[in-house]
Amino acid sequence: MASDPDLEHEQAYLDHAYACLDATRAAASRMSTMVEVGRGGTEQARFERDVIWDTMASRLANLDLGDDVALCFGRIDHAEVGGAPSTERFDRAGGGGGGNGDGAADRLGHDPSAGAGGNGHAPDDRVSSTDGGTFYIGRLAVADDDQEPVIVDWRAPVAEPFYRATGREPLGLARRRHFATRGRTLLGIEDELFGEAAAALGTDGSSNGISGQGALLNALETARSGKLGDIVATIQGEQDEIIRGPMPGVLVVQGGPGTGKTVVALHRAAYLLYTHRFPLETQGLLVIGPNRLFLGYIDQVLPSLGEAGVELAVLADLLPGNHHVRRYDVGRTARTKGDARMSRVLARAVRDRQLPLRHDLDVGYGLQTLHLTRDESRRIVREAARRARKHNAGRRHVEAEVFAALARSGRGEVDAATVRERLRHTPAVREALEWMWPVLTPAELLNDLFGSEGLLRHAAKGVLDDDEWRSLHRPRSHDVDEVEWAHDDVPLLDEARALLGPRPKKKRTPADQDEVRTYGHIVVDEAQDLSPMQLRMVNRRSLNGSMTIVGDIAQATGQWAHESWDEILELLPDKHPPVRRELTVGYRLPAPNMALAARVLRVAVPDLAPPVSVREDGDPPRILGARPDGLLDEVVEATRVELEAVGVGNVAVIAPSSLVDPVSEALTAAGVDHGRATRHGLDTQVTVVPVGLAKGLELDASVVVEPAAIVDEEAQGMRALYVALTRATKRLALVHERPLPEALAE
Repeated sequence: MASDPDLEHEQAYLDHAYACLDATRAAASRMSTMVEVGRGGTEQARFERDVIWDTMASRLANLDLGDDVALCFGRIDHAEVGGAPSTERFDRAGGGGGGNGDGAADRLGHDPSAGAGGNGHAPDDRVSSTDGGTFYIGRLAVADDDQEPVIVDWRAPVAEPFYRATGREPLGLARRRHFATRGRTLLGIEDELFGEAAAALGTDGSSNGISGQGALLNALETARSGKLGDIVATIQGEQDEIIRGPMPGVLVVQGGPGTGKTVVALHRAAYLLYTHRFPLETQGLLVIGPNRLFLGYIDQVLPSLGEAGVELAVLADLLPGNHHVRRYDVGRTARTKGDARMSRVLARAVRDRQLPLRHDLDVGYGLQTLHLTRDESRRIVREAARRARKHNAGRRHVEAEVFAALARSGRGEVDAATVRERLRHTPAVREALEWMWPVLTPAELLNDLFGSEGLLRHAAKGVLDDDEWRSLHRPRSHDVDEVEWAHDDVPLLDEARALLGPRPKKKRTPADQDEVRTYGHIVVDEAQDLSPMQLRMVNRRSLNGSMTIVGDIAQATGQWAHESWDEILELLPDKHPPVRRELTVGYRLPAPNMALAARVLRVAVPDLAPPVSVREDGDPPRILGARPDGLLDEVVEATRVELEAVGVGNVAVIAPSSLVDPVSEALTAAGVDHGRATRHGLDTQVTVVPVGLAKGLELDASVVVEPAAIVDEEAQGMRALYVALTRATKRLALVHERPLPEALAE
């Protein structure tokens, strides 16, 4: 702990920084009243007013950290400054005076026009890590009245040594200082010395390669809130290297439980937006999660880092139009729908709807009869298929050629436009056009295909075997708008849209106006479970092949659990050579919990090594055997024990799908207040979580129910059990009535 004079000085500096930030917020708020437009104002003036209001609203949102989020979490002293705190800049800034922060100095590492929020970035204004001086590192950049940096944005190049410096490579630092704060109050200081200062004390810089170990462990011991928190104050070197990696191409991050891969991916999104504000601000940045529970869990991380413009979505959110996606397929059906061969099946299903007439068409036209022969209809369909890039776009050609052929069959001067006007609503003509080339929505195509064994058999011939295509069959709905789709249908609907294209203008609905949006960078979490068809859907959203793919092969539990990242990379953009990184240090899990999970990992994925835990202590996992028919009573009691042990922390009761309802009912009967993850997210202190939704979550304590049932019911049983065992940051209990899997019974 540092001496009181240091603590007092640093508190004064932080007070000054907050005063500058408050002044900047006030200045941004005043800006919104600078443009007023009266009743007689021009459209241009009103447009300019709206732009300013929108800009200021975004600006104020970025500058609002809230009362619980620390603005500044540390400082770095370069060797030229030595070990003593630098007071020169603080004195020059005026002690505690406020500043508007607009047009911060070049050393902030961002566009001066962005002000204290650090919302722009000009590469020419960056500060190199070799510049001397003292810099305070925080969530966003703050400047004083003289445009001098008070706080440097954590993403600026000058801040890199705060995360990267080690005893062997101090990167020019003499000292790194970590702050422990509560709101605006500084509680403590932790110093790490480098170079000559470290040698004088007989140290070698950071402890065991961990930067700010005290601050890190304190953060890990903090009770979970049901929302994932940022790690900006405790980012470690191997994490920072990934966060600041180049944007082009595909970056794959493999990380075991507790290594921080999710928060690393989110911090990378914030870093890329800061470093590549243009073009990402217009191109967009998308984060894809595995389910809505996960999105709700991570939704506060980016706003806490000053980035509110990132889109968070599950794949179903990316479908244009309104589809009721509520079900989950299992077994062969889910496996088949995810297979890349389904793209060929759907392409053939579209071609199967492009048919010549079965009989010649004869239609009355005044005193004569016009004709369209089967051979002529075959020519029209063949030509439309050759010319049209998308199915629906070919309908216009078919209509034009049909009416032209009918006109040619008449006697005398018969005009095709007149024939069209007089016959287009004739039932026989409309029926012929719908047979030859129907205009289809993706939902209509799939509803017809899955509802007809004949259509399925023909579309799948030579592509899928009989058991595979039969697994897709289901009753056809008479109202396509009411179809309940499965999550595995989502990439198929998207593939169908890519094949069909939008409907012709006159037939479009509002949903047809929503074009597929592309993004300048895409972050995909828990990517190890994505099927080939889902990966095709993700690729379709990529503007330039720039992606960050995050996951853990050992936690691949779906029907398309991949054995290696090579399988996934084959299905991703290859405009640039892919880059692979691995997170090897486990920060979240106590060593006793990781040791138990490692026994399961050796069976689930023998070739993968578990993360090395930095938390060597911790309560050993409790393995509780229940008496016959006493499983639920034992679960209730275990939950009460864990709830008491974690105090204000949270507890997850992780159960196989077959036991979710019985466990919830037992907790209700016993008077244990709790929520269901599928209904309430993690908003309650005790939450019953189906094992299929547990991936990516972290809780203070977990009660894992009936491991043998988890293994039996999940497609990748041992991997699912591994996921369940690696959610708790503090305490773990297993409750079983059936014999434990062999890996746990050792």
